[in-house]
Amino acid sequence: MNREDFFMLNSDISYFDNGATTLKPKCVIAAMDKYYLEHTSNIHRGDYDAAIKTNELYDNVRNIVSEFINCDSNTCIFTSGATMSLNMVVFGYMKKHLKKGDEVLLNKAEHASNILPWIKLSEDLGIVIKYVPLDDNYELTLDNIKKMITDRTKVISFAHVTNVIGDVRDIKKISEYCHSKGILVNVDGAQSVPHMKVDFKDSDIDFLSFSGHKMCGPTGVGVLIGKKELLEEMDPLIYGGGMNSFFEEDGSYELKSVPIRFEAGTPPIAEVIGLGEAIKYLMNIGMDKIHEHEVNLKKYLLEKIKDISNIIVYNKGTNTGILAFNIDGVFAQDSSVYLNHYNIYVRAGNHCAKELKDEINIKNTVRVSMYLYNNYDDIDKLIEVLRNSKDIFKIII
Repeated sequence: MNREDFFMLNSDISYFDNGATTLKPKCVIAAMDKYYLEHTSNIHRGDYDAAIKTNELYDNVRNIVSEFINCDSNTCIFTSGATMSLNMVVFGYMKKHLKKGDEVLLNKAEHASNILPWIKLSEDLGIVIKYVPLDDNYELTLDNIKKMITDRTKVISFAHVTNVIGDVRDIKKISEYCHSKGILVNVDGAQSVPHMKVDFKDSDIDFLSFSGHKMCGPTGVGVLIGKKELLEEMDPLIYGGGMNSFFEEDGSYELKSVPIRFEAGTPPIAEVIGLGEAIKYLMNIGMDKIHEHEVNLKKYLLEKIKDISNIIVYNKGTNTGILAFNIDGVFAQDSSVYLNHYNIYVRAGNHCAKELKDEINIKNTVRVSMYLYNNYDDIDKLIEVLRNSKDIFKIII
């Protein structure tokens, strides 16, 4: 699908590391180049033609995000990525509103960016982190969440789609139940927003974070979306130019309104413009079409891989384009080096989900994560190389 738009695919590679970062279509690169070549300027500071053009392009990306994710444009904050967005929620909002003994629900399939900030907050405030157990398929279920909730539970924070198991959590049902108990819902959308239709208002979650580089956009830019009333109560993590209305010698100051108050300094202007172009690109293809394509590829891969006796698969049933596996008796990184010999790019390791080992009883896996430009030829090539993996150490040594 649309492979001609991605320059890297002109070479003989099969790119399966989309969970880490995606390739960039020509239109995204062109939009960023145009900014640098034709109207380089800062935003919200200049009154000349180039600056006015830049202002228009930058500010309009909030409208593009609003259409894409169904949120109000004034609740869209540009950040450096999902990691920064999640930290803003934890240290800008939760640190103000939680107290010692309050409980936060996590699970062990989460990315480091959705666990480490909470661990730090527990050091600072004395909050209690509780891990919701996964089911037999390593998935997070509402039933297990219900079992962990007490009168002291204040927040649940989880990925919409996890980056190793790839299970899709029902954010609408989880949010409905948790809100009935007065629990805030914070969602990491880094692995869902690029791959399927996500509706912020319909799901009724409180915060949503995602990154541009995982959805055909540039690195260094991401988004935090929150309910307006919650963002009004959130403190910025960074103070400086552009986010204040005034400050005086006597210590008085006033911050600008949401979302500008959270974007101090010069933002990643070209990257925000590139993100807007990437979102338009995805919407033009259709998120439902992208999701269906990835799921069909995974089904095809599972059908082919089941005949290879030395392959151990950890997430056969999840409805996404993520497959975690190992070659029996082979270290995951060795498998990755072996596949690279045939120009097959995968990820190997713990994938920043370092607590998942407690659930699946293995520390490192090989991850194949698919996207819109992968095709059945990529799968056939992967399968052929895996069938010949008995020769793996002849290749990598």
